[in-house]
Amino acid sequence: MHDEELPRGVASYGTDGVHVHFDGACQPPKGPGVATFGFTVEGGGYDAEEYGLATRPYSEHSTNNVAEYVAAIRALEWLRERGYRGSVVASGDSQLVVRQMRGEYEVRTEHLKAYHEWLVRLAKEFSSVEWRWVRREENRRADALSKLALEAYRPTAARSRGARVEPESDDAPDSEGPD
Repeated sequence: MHDEELPRGVASYGTDGVHVHFDGACQPPKGPGVATFGFTVEGGGYDAEEYGLATRPYSEHSTNNVAEYVAAIRALEWLRERGYRGSVVASGDSQLVVRQMRGEYEVRTEHLKAYHEWLVRLAKEFSSVEWRWVRREENRRADALSKLALEAYRPTAARSRGARVEPESDDAPDSEGPD
């Protein structure tokens, strides 16, 4: 069978697997706030992107670190839902998530343990998952998608909470450490 005969989204033999870029965002970064995710999937016949809410707005778990975990989780779930089980390179600009998934950092924050365990179980469903930390500049599209989700959901969430929506500052610090 030739590649052009394969339906879109079907991994063909001889590919190097799939590359995922993931990113999360939260305003305010340490929460509780509006937490969102974005991811891209490329390779193996896939070319997709998705974004959305990472958690219920203003919940105690609506933080940047949770949003980063949810972004990685949703990306792998997206692949699993399509039947993909091959190799994955998962790139993100969250040192915390990447280093915890590599086993370089211990998961000490109690509420992150469930997200970490979920992602570990999910990653075992693929032939391999390589976790790569990349600079924000190398993660632009996933970052843009998480910010797009933030802009899409923040006003609605704020209105339902009765809060005033503040404009996001471009120089807001990114939370990479434990909550």
